[in-house]
Amino acid sequence: MTICSTAKNISTDKPAMFRKKVLDWYDVHRRVLPWRALEGEQPDPYRVWLSEVMLQQTTVQAVIRYFLKFTEKWPNVHALAKADNDDVMSNWAGLGYYARARNLHKCAKIISNDYDGVFPADQVALQKLPGIGDYTSAAITSIAFDKPANVVDGNVERVMARYHACKIAVPEGKKALKEYAALYADGFTKRTGDYAQALMDLGATICTPKSPACSLCPLNGNCVGYRQGTPEIYPLRAPKKERPKRYGYVYHVTNKQGDVLIHKRPEKGLLGGMYGFPTSEWLEDEGGLEHLELLGDRERWIKNDVSITHIFTHFHLTLVLFSCVISDKGNISSEYEWIDKVGLQKLGMPTAFKKALKFFG
Repeated sequence: MTICSTAKNISTDKPAMFRKKVLDWYDVHRRVLPWRALEGEQPDPYRVWLSEVMLQQTTVQAVIRYFLKFTEKWPNVHALAKADNDDVMSNWAGLGYYARARNLHKCAKIISNDYDGVFPADQVALQKLPGIGDYTSAAITSIAFDKPANVVDGNVERVMARYHACKIAVPEGKKALKEYAALYADGFTKRTGDYAQALMDLGATICTPKSPACSLCPLNGNCVGYRQGTPEIYPLRAPKKERPKRYGYVYHVTNKQGDVLIHKRPEKGLLGGMYGFPTSEWLEDEGGLEHLELLGDRERWIKNDVSITHIFTHFHLTLVLFSCVISDKGNISSEYEWIDKVGLQKLGMPTAFKKALKFFG
């Protein structure tokens, strides 16, 4: 095992006592969330799976609205499997990381068609499904089926980092933090779903990134970070690298009837399968930008004195806005289509294009 604190810094809590403290706290302070079964209820694997996919790299508050929308529109996995892909992508718009939505729909079809709507309860089998990796499979196994699994999200990492005063900075230290979590999860076979959710709740509401409420924490008696007086410095983080910058043009093309030209992006790649405004390439060299050859000699681009910025996970994007009005719809690539202004306002678009829409009107 990778040990990231010295032996004297390792907690004296035995795993059983650690879990008891966490579960006793959870029984009083558990969060009520729309995807979470109430005490005494049987968890719905569909709702657990849907929420866990949505929660990947996304906050609880951001997910709640989308989860309620999806479950109202598609209350079970069969309904989601039968949904039109464009409808799924449109309803996901704004939640980000759009590969999740594509994989969500693919996974729903497999569960509906190949598993008769029943999610496998085995972590290895779950990992073979689209969009389900190590963490998500562990969460579904534990929460939906109450089977042993080591469920480690960012909240759990933070609890472990502070409890053991882990000296290895993340992301390198993630492996060590997962191994620490395994000390308490391995071999535990009762209330495994409650325990997983209890640790996540503890990290989300008590052991928060800033200003942790250590005096209210059930683990403060043996928390090394708390004893040191500096719990908030954990988990240690390696210096952030500056995000690369990319530049591009985004276009608002209308015809005499007031219709707007939109682009369905390729299924693979960034914002894959989503609708947005036409754009040029996105380049690191701003000086190398060239206009999109979309309408041939009918293009009369008018530069707007406006640019928008959007931060993706791996780069910072700046888009300059251009407009063009043409007399007729003409012949365009099948990647593009016309939509009236009412439809445009209802169209689910990624946040970057919603920012442009505010200026285009």
